[in-house]
Amino acid sequence: MRLTITTFLTLDGVMQAPGGREEDRTGGFDLGGWLPPHFDETVGGWMGETFERAEALLLGRRTYDIMAAYWPHVTDPAEGGPDNPLNRLPKYVATTRDDELTWAGSHRLDGDLAAAITDLKNRPGGELQVHGSGALARWLMREGLIDTYQLLVFPVVLGRGQRLFADGVPPTGLRLTGTRTAGTGVTMLTYDSAGTPTFGAV
Repeated sequence: MRLTITTFLTLDGVMQAPGGREEDRTGGFDLGGWLPPHFDETVGGWMGETFERAEALLLGRRTYDIMAAYWPHVTDPAEGGPDNPLNRLPKYVATTRDDELTWAGSHRLDGDLAAAITDLKNRPGGELQVHGSGALARWLMREGLIDTYQLLVFPVVLGRGQRLFADGVPPTGLRLTGTRTAGTGVTMLTYDSAGTPTFGAV
């Protein structure tokens, strides 16, 4: 399976609490909910195509808790109801907590995390998808385990908040493989990892 990262970002790279004011107030963040005004049918369709390629989900604990509090209880057919792929897919959770994972199909990753994720990647199938999960995503960058980045960039600048590409992530080259733009100004970008970046002078 290819390991893909799918993340909502502001123009200045913030990924924290896109969906709601109370989603994640870590660090006193008070600007949550910047995504909904710009989420339209084009963005929704692109996300639907993304989930169709998913073989399994790989999630950090905070993102898992946010999603597990919502998706198992969805009954609206417009959101897929109980048959929503998020409910059907196996979910692998990187966590140091030992409390029960109650969302159906959830599996705790124990022991050597890099080895466990490498084993998942070596299995046949489509994509092993990471959604949100900033701390996990940055760790995966440092381990060189990411194959593809799917970045949905929203026309918002916040000036503060947790960023996907924070200080300390390794220099990485990327190759653009797909673009799409929504009428609301959201740009959907797909990049494949391309190894160490090259440098020059002008």
